[in-house]
Amino acid sequence: MVNDKMCVGVEKDRMMVRLDPGKYDESLKKEGCTPMDFSGKVMKGFVFVDAAVLNTKKNVSYWVALALDYNKVAKPSKKKKK
Repeated sequence: MVNDKMCVGVEKDRMMVRLDPGKYDESLKKEGCTPMDFSGKVMKGFVFVDAAVLNTKKNVSYWVALALDYNKVAKPSKKKKK
């Protein structure tokens, strides 16, 4: 979480990245990148990146930078009622 908004995370052996929906289709063309379907529903603007391609600081930094850039303008997720 960055600024109370989902940004990046780790799920099993992959990184979850929240990115600009306008860059979503382009990002899916990158090696190791797949749509996020955590709940069985594809969420445009969220992708998984396989750990195998996160083998250099440059590669990790690329995905984190995409997430941080979008975080500046992303709307916060709706809070669940307790």
